[in-house]
Amino acid sequence: MPVPDSVELGPEMDPERISGDGVTIHAGCRIFGKDTYIGPGAELGLEAPATIDNCQVGRNVHLKGGFFSQAVFLEGASCGSCAHVRSGTILEEGARIAHSVGLKQTILFPYVTLGSLINFCDCLMAGGTDKKNHSEVGSSYIHFNYTPQQDKATASLMGDVPGGVMLDRPPIFLGGQGGLVGPCRLGYGVTIAAGTINRKDELRSNRLIFGGGQKGGNMAYTPGVYRNVKRILTNNLIYIGNLMALGKWYRDVRSQFISGVYPQPLHDGLSARLNQALDERIKRLGAFFENLSESGGTNDKSVLTRQKKALYERRSEIHDILEHHRFLEDSDSSEANFSRERLLEAVRRGIAEFGSDYLRVLKSLSTHDKAEGTKWLQTTVDDLASAVMPIIPEFTREKGK
Repeated sequence: MPVPDSVELGPEMDPERISGDGVTIHAGCRIFGKDTYIGPGAELGLEAPATIDNCQVGRNVHLKGGFFSQAVFLEGASCGSCAHVRSGTILEEGARIAHSVGLKQTILFPYVTLGSLINFCDCLMAGGTDKKNHSEVGSSYIHFNYTPQQDKATASLMGDVPGGVMLDRPPIFLGGQGGLVGPCRLGYGVTIAAGTINRKDELRSNRLIFGGGQKGGNMAYTPGVYRNVKRILTNNLIYIGNLMALGKWYRDVRSQFISGVYPQPLHDGLSARLNQALDERIKRLGAFFENLSESGGTNDKSVLTRQKKALYERRSEIHDILEHHRFLEDSDSSEANFSRERLLEAVRRGIAEFGSDYLRVLKSLSTHDKAEGTKWLQTTVDDLASAVMPIIPEFTREKGK
């Protein structure tokens, strides 16, 4: 595509990776990186100049202004001006963010929508079925992803991968002027009222969480002390397991839809961003383990102290398990592999009928076929936790024993 003189191209940027089909690049935009790809119908910099650095931009994507680095935007995704979107971020089909939103290591499934003035790093959010029925985050929301212990083992999971990819789950709603303290898990259909800071997991469906300001107080406090290491580990394992399940979904399902609408550069970008996300979560969990050696403030004979010591001593073993499961091709479960084949056969039938329209094919799957796919992916999540937790018996012993 001929690039206007008002647009700056980096020395490694190949203009041939910018589609000549309906792409609009407004004045003042800057495009860098040998891996950058810009698909048909994309529009960059409508509201303010946009900087694109090693991003893969799909068909009819609108990036209206801001900074975008090492992120993937699938068909119909859009970002308002003043965006700050960094590495490990994926916006799947139709996902949208309004103006002044910060994302890093963030994965938004199709149709998920974020309002304005939001910081939503280290999150995966699913839920919803279409443009009118989607998960949403209200304006001025924040995901708290950094702790007084100075770690980021705080990724939060809203919905999940095994159910979310089927596009048939109830949406999740996080009301504006609120916040979520990671690591946290929320089930489908959960609504958090505006102005609420949520600190607890809620895995039950269709719940309303509400609360006002906390009662004021002033008490002794020891920085650097972890109070619930089992919950932190569990939520991190489940999050990492979901990323691994998403990797299998991209490898076995998404790969079948490579076409002019979803070309190979976009697929490669998804794989790269997901690997970044896994690298980040494993790194952050490792930093959490290292911090445990200096996390005092409890009686040496307490259950919590024993749990911290056990996690610290087994950190290398846990890391090896994570890396082993990361590169497993298939599950050891014949039932899970059977479910995988059933799902893939249904996807192939859908492609034969509807072509390479990813969303239409998924919505055409029967309830039974979706259940088989969810069972396959959930096994990946469960297998990881089942491999790690037994090596830490301190988590299962009765208090005081």
